[in-house]
Amino acid sequence: MDSRRIGILGAGSWGTALGMHLSRRGHRVRLWDIDEKHVAAVQADGCNERFLPGIEFPDRLDINADLEQVCQASQQLLIVTPSHAFVETLDRIRPWLSVESGLAWATKGFEPGSARLLHEVAREALGNDLPLALISGPSFAREVAQGLPTAVTVAASTPDFGAAWAEWLHGDNFRAYYTADLPGAELGGALKNVLAVACGIADGLGLGGNTRAALITRGLAEMMRLGRALGASPLTLTGLAGVGDLVLTCTGDLSRNRRLGLALAEGKSLETAVEEIGQVVEAVRTAEEAMRLARRHHVEMPITEQVYGILFEGWSPSKGVRVLMERELKSETE
Repeated sequence: MDSRRIGILGAGSWGTALGMHLSRRGHRVRLWDIDEKHVAAVQADGCNERFLPGIEFPDRLDINADLEQVCQASQQLLIVTPSHAFVETLDRIRPWLSVESGLAWATKGFEPGSARLLHEVAREALGNDLPLALISGPSFAREVAQGLPTAVTVAASTPDFGAAWAEWLHGDNFRAYYTADLPGAELGGALKNVLAVACGIADGLGLGGNTRAALITRGLAEMMRLGRALGASPLTLTGLAGVGDLVLTCTGDLSRNRRLGLALAEGKSLETAVEEIGQVVEAVRTAEEAMRLARRHHVEMPITEQVYGILFEGWSPSKGVRVLMERELKSETE
């Protein structure tokens, strides 16, 4: 395997977990974070106690608050910031990007305010020649950091770049596939967060496994409808980056978005629930942008609409489920 010098931008739970995995694979990994106090704490502790407590860093992983130093020392850069920081990060790292290095990210979401997919944002900012890749799929950060078996998809603008990133990731209980379908992988990774809120609400209200299964399945139908409008492949949305990530996020207790739904079902406010979770909950921003996309493309997305209403319009969680169940009779495959 070709060992690389990789800079990971964003030292939250997912960026840290990917850094730990890549360093175990033999790569020289430098992890950057904008929060200097957080960087100092991680350096002192030898682990990311804030986001992944108790899991020690491998020897080949360092953390640094100097973005220029990390970028200059790295052959590849991987953005793992929240979606709202993606554009700012792109702007800051532009001087160190080249056709040879390309750019990869593991951020899931849309551009705030425009609902553009992140590869569209990157393409506009960086031009058409730079290879682009996204790492997505069912992958809780803690389990990756612990070395538990995981499989992901690398969606890339060129086959060679996708295959290269898959090879750098692949191994040590971590399986990586690759695809050319960036829109499908991005859409699956973003929308599953909104649908996980719906499942968390249903579980919090004690509505049972039948309801959860119905929400996952009909949520996938919404994902497929919007994917069709955006040119995504159905095969991607029924693969790891779609169904795989959807099922994990809707059912796993490590999911922040599912935990948000559980908190809302208890009657907690959005602000209180997010504060208690203590990390970015991507569904909050994604729900707004997903509705923007649905309206733009005239796509019916009733579950997403109910989650949006609960988050931003003060709709009742219990009434939201009732509204979904009382919708008019129709064909399942219409």
